Amino acid sequence: MAQDFSESLIEFPCHFPIKIIGEAHQDFIQVITKLIKEHINDFVEKKIESKMSSEGKFISLTCTVYVTSKQQLDSIYKDLSSHPMTKFVL
Repeated sequence: MAQDFSESLIEFPCHFPIKIIGEAHQDFIQVITKLIKEHINDFVEKKIESKMSSEGKFISLTCTVYVTSKQQLDSIYKDLSSHPMTKFVL
């Protein structure tokens, strides 16, 4: 039986961690928070874990978001990935 890959392996709604890596910049957390809030109104900065790279050039954020659909999660990934301050979104 062939698997339908259009179906998500994630059950919605759920809390989902997104890792965003970008160059260390004083506004990076605020920019990422604003982008996520465009999709999740009640997202708060305190749900972000941050870690600087050993040389201090990059910052890694883990943002746990509460998403209700695959489309919502895909839109968040798309916006985060396309922002010029973002290097990777996992």
